[in-house]
Amino acid sequence: MAADKDLVYVLVDGENIDRTLGQILDAKPRPEQRPRWDRVRTFAESAFGKDARALFFLNASRGLPGTFIQALRMAGYVPIPLTGSSEQKVVDIAINRTLEALAERDGDVLLVSHDTDFREAFGNLAGGKRQLGVLAFQEYLSGDYLDLEGVRLFDLEDDAEAFAGGPLPRVRVIAIEDFDPTRFI
Repeated sequence: MAADKDLVYVLVDGENIDRTLGQILDAKPRPEQRPRWDRVRTFAESAFGKDARALFFLNASRGLPGTFIQALRMAGYVPIPLTGSSEQKVVDIAINRTLEALAERDGDVLLVSHDTDFREAFGNLAGGKRQLGVLAFQEYLSGDYLDLEGVRLFDLEDDAEAFAGGPLPRVRVIAIEDFDPTRFI
């Protein structure tokens, strides 16, 4: 395995991405509507110029989704199924602990989430020599990440091209120079 300085750690908040995608689709996403996680890992490696150590955090309180775990492994991820008491946000706790542990390492970090709960631990990594990024649907990303020094923001659909089957039905702010009326008429 590569040394920490030669890695980008990809931390995926699986339930946050799935919940946000459900808001965009106005329904629970079907498997074919979900991100192509191999594309996300490949995007991270390309954007950061380093091999990825991709960690996928998921709530397994209702059981272990075996088929999904296998698919993640095939896509080059380390699945991290978590459980705890019903009031615990186990995925958030685990990602925050991982961000705190990464403060002791040299690798770059790409956070895949919209959640503001990681702002402090993620922010503690900013301002140094490491590269940092957040990959999300930009219109749902917490504004708390916008003021972090040196953090690059990426769009899950546009930059990572994580979806197959055409554009998602998103409502986004459009810069006037990018406005194309033919998309709407």
